[in-house]
Amino acid sequence: MTHQIDDDITLAPVQPVGATVQIVVDTLFARIKSDEYPLDTRMPSERTLASELGVARNTVREALDVLETHNVIRRRAGSGSFVTYRSNTPRSAPADTVADDTSPLDHLVVRGILEPEIVRLAVINMTPRLIAALSETLSQIEAIQTDVDGFIELEDKLYTQIAEGTGNPLLASCYQLALTTYRQSFRTKLRRRSLTPKRLQDYQKRYNTLFNAIASRDVASAVEFIKLHLVEEQQLLMQDI
Repeated sequence: MTHQIDDDITLAPVQPVGATVQIVVDTLFARIKSDEYPLDTRMPSERTLASELGVARNTVREALDVLETHNVIRRRAGSGSFVTYRSNTPRSAPADTVADDTSPLDHLVVRGILEPEIVRLAVINMTPRLIAALSETLSQIEAIQTDVDGFIELEDKLYTQIAEGTGNPLLASCYQLALTTYRQSFRTKLRRRSLTPKRLQDYQKRYNTLFNAIASRDVASAVEFIKLHLVEEQQLLMQDI
């Protein structure tokens, strides 16, 4: 038996679950909606999904519980989990936003592709005027103590200025789409939860380091910094916080 479900629903668990479980729910649901796991097909085993997503098997099991609760999948004893989800939206209808189909892990993959090149080009191409504007944004970031929403807004502004500093409007537009998707996804909620006062201070120091590398035209240091920063972001994403 198949079940029609609105594409824009949020798969909220009946009981609260950890952040990592919710991320796995979002990731698997996005794959199902995109037909990576089509209707009536068997999903990969818990062991395979756990290895692929870098999480524990019990985390995958909890995520599958949520999907089954919402009639997205059906489990058969001894056979596995089968997709029962069918969209209410015709396949030919344009999506309102790619955010619906983008998991937090998808977003980090895109950042990993774009940000090192964006930073490299920004170091080479940013004009003194743009660097001065970036410095002003950094000063505003450093003045924040507890305003998480204000910090996230300025953080987006900082990254946007760096992207625009590449001198490549197409690349900047691609990155702006990534930022828009970020703001509309579960990742923003997780971000708010993770930004404790101590972590705010840590990010302020990090962005100061990045700014100094850009201002001094140190391509190697700036690119290495952003790569390490992305690794730490991925580790944070996969934690239960």
